[in-house]
Amino acid sequence: MKAIELIKPLKTTEVSMDISNNLEINKVTQDTREVESGSLFICITGALQNGHDLAKEAVQKGAVLVVASEPIEVTVPVIYVNNTMKAMAILAAAFYHYPSQSLRVIGVTGTNGKTTVTHLLDYIFHDHKEKTGVIGTMYRRIGSEVYETKNTTPDSITLQKTLYAMQKSGVNTCSMEVSSHSLVQGRVWGTDFDIAIFTNLSQDHLEYHHTMEKYAEAKSLLFSQLGNGYQQDKAKFAILNFDDPVGKSFEEKTAARVFSYGIDQPADFKATDLSITNKGTRFNLNFENRVYEVQLQLVGKFNVSNALAAIAGAYAAGLELSSVIQSIGEISGVRGRFELVKGNQDFAVIVDYAHTPDGLLNVLNAVNEIKTGNVFCVVGCGGDRDRTKRPIMAEIAQKNSDTVIFTADNPRTEDPIAILDEMVEGLKEETYQLIPDRREAIQAAIKQAKTNDIVLIAGKGHENYQIIGTKKIHFDDVEEAKLAIEIKNNDN
Repeated sequence: MKAIELIKPLKTTEVSMDISNNLEINKVTQDTREVESGSLFICITGALQNGHDLAKEAVQKGAVLVVASEPIEVTVPVIYVNNTMKAMAILAAAFYHYPSQSLRVIGVTGTNGKTTVTHLLDYIFHDHKEKTGVIGTMYRRIGSEVYETKNTTPDSITLQKTLYAMQKSGVNTCSMEVSSHSLVQGRVWGTDFDIAIFTNLSQDHLEYHHTMEKYAEAKSLLFSQLGNGYQQDKAKFAILNFDDPVGKSFEEKTAARVFSYGIDQPADFKATDLSITNKGTRFNLNFENRVYEVQLQLVGKFNVSNALAAIAGAYAAGLELSSVIQSIGEISGVRGRFELVKGNQDFAVIVDYAHTPDGLLNVLNAVNEIKTGNVFCVVGCGGDRDRTKRPIMAEIAQKNSDTVIFTADNPRTEDPIAILDEMVEGLKEETYQLIPDRREAIQAAIKQAKTNDIVLIAGKGHENYQIIGTKKIHFDDVEEAKLAIEIKNNDN
């Protein structure tokens, strides 16, 4: 792409030297490791490094144009802007030819449920013969091709590149998790969302946002940025959980058409007459004076809320409601979300991603709704993350389990024992077991379980690693649970 054309959307004339009309740009990047001949390098000031200090290295590797907000001395033209993060989003969208405008993009934000809702939506649209894509915590997927992801929501360059690849491969609908970090940092700037969904807000990421008010404000950005026009060919919809007061408050943040959903509060899509068993969930969906029976293979009240969000989102996208309900009933589950571990055992083992107080309470409530024996809970808290939630999660686990085992969960650079001490502060020692080694903790819970008991292993879900120090070590809760079941069977 011609550099002159690429930089036009920046609307700036502050350039260190003339740019040749023939200068070609074949890559846009902020990472010196990705720079090659013909690259445009963007200087981003991050938490660990200032990209302006790397500009000379980028030029040595082949960068022919640099975008900066601080004075730098290099031998190629420098475009000066006030905000390089905003410039990166503008340039990424332009370089990849604004791909989101050719796709149906559905963004899902909230503390819990993002992964489940995006995968429910993905299945529904795939079941309606569309080619689909997913961007989120577990991976980036384009059709059937799966790519590793570092963040729930990638940086603006990676995001636009992914959406461009989706467009080129014939994807119709992209279901995408949108984190609060990405909204504050502008990673989704330049992405034209058609539908934005809010699941819920509970305590998480306070090490970053500091207050719940700031956290809620970050989530609200998805809805305030949803677009201000009412074009029929590109209608915008906000799907809001009215059971959460924060969701209701977002109605005034957006110009988009709003569909609300809920169980306990009045809403456009309202679930009533819930029946939850260990085999699945049934409820009545009330919408526009009609009642539809919904059967889910998923378990728990929180999954009814997730299903409502997906149903409302699919309906807003133009799918027929009865066929959406049929599709959602065929979904057996999502990896690491209330996932049943199958082995030769006479008790249930469930792996779930619950790593927030509200998430843990929801999954324990679901477990207690279906239990016929005792409940064992294996849980920890991550290091270098919100410390205030640690005793809260410990208390929730202790109050809603018959036996709770506290253990390590991605301690990162913190001492695992210190994390556990903060969790159990205030609890009586006889009400819990403390086993820092996660493998030993899982084996201990499964060894103690008897017929009809339920063992919940919470916190990691789909993750297949432990982060100890700065290293990722392979560790998969499902694999470990299967191994523990095998060991128990052999001992018996």
